Amino acid sequence: MRPESLLVPTPAGLCCPDGGFHIDPVRRVDKALITHAHSDHAKPGHGAVLATRETLDLMRLRYGDGFAGTTQAVSYGETISIGGTTVSFHPAGHVLGSAQIRVERGGLVIVASGDYKDVPDPTCQDFELVPCDVFISEATFGLPVFRHGDIGAEIAKLMRSLALFPERTHLVGAYSLGKAQRLIALLRAAGWDRPIFLHGAMEEITHYYAARMDLGELRAVRDGAKGDFAGAVVLCPPSALGDRWTRRFPDPISCFASGWMRIRARARQHAVELPLVVSDHCDWDGLTRVIPATGASEIWLTHGAEEALVHWCGTKGLRAKPLHLVGYGDEEEVEVIEAATAAAAPDAPTDGSATDEPA
Repeated sequence: MRPESLLVPTPAGLCCPDGGFHIDPVRRVDKALITHAHSDHAKPGHGAVLATRETLDLMRLRYGDGFAGTTQAVSYGETISIGGTTVSFHPAGHVLGSAQIRVERGGLVIVASGDYKDVPDPTCQDFELVPCDVFISEATFGLPVFRHGDIGAEIAKLMRSLALFPERTHLVGAYSLGKAQRLIALLRAAGWDRPIFLHGAMEEITHYYAARMDLGELRAVRDGAKGDFAGAVVLCPPSALGDRWTRRFPDPISCFASGWMRIRARARQHAVELPLVVSDHCDWDGLTRVIPATGASEIWLTHGAEEALVHWCGTKGLRAKPLHLVGYGDEEEVEVIEAATAAAAPDAPTDGSATDEPA
């Protein structure tokens, strides 16, 4: 069997004709296999959805109980037969419940990575290397300039600022699913034991995480008095950093946790005082480490800087091509744009109604 027959790019997303399913479809389909709950990969309205239990729970929190006709929870490593194809889900290390999807038929194995990172994260299961014939990799940070570095150093930078400015609020813009909870866990590991305040848009998902791991004391911003915020960490969607909502905090320091903060011009453009290079995606070193380690002889690349990785793969004797899938956008990149939009909007929401959903 040719790989192009097993998984086919379509306007709705990657389709498995034999299995009658799509992976992370961007349009409504009869059967969807979802890698993770970020909204550019997990759309509501499908007839049936297969995903990990955590992904289904998070989709339900975001979209309501009727987000799909039927749902089926799949455990990591569990093997399912769908229309003559064998499918299994494996940890992607991206966010809680995230999975790579392995598809096999006639001895041919293709792994669709979804979004992934191969560095440890205390809030989700570590990335699992899955051998395959064809590896479908994201390329979000697929340029050599994107080397995220030591996340411990970024957390130490935030801790130093907190010690240096004990009277100022540190407003940390972070994506509400995955990034915010990872930051909380890393701050706790670094010794920050004070309450961490949450913007209204952060609460529900963060409390879902907190029911599964120790994130320390969390408080809603709306329940705090102005004096409570001196020297405090407040997590919010990046879109809220330019909002009138920030006026309640004493002399706030604007922080933004994102892999895009490696580009200093972006931080300056959006008036970020303390850029934190924290990403839930592989950087260039991670991508070029994982791709050959899968043993795949053919690499398909999606949503990102595909051309650079195609060239790199060629230098390593790997066949590679971009899939040109439409409708996927890195949530961090989207939020950089949203932050600028929110700052210019005269009628921007002032509290929990702000959203960090990708476009």
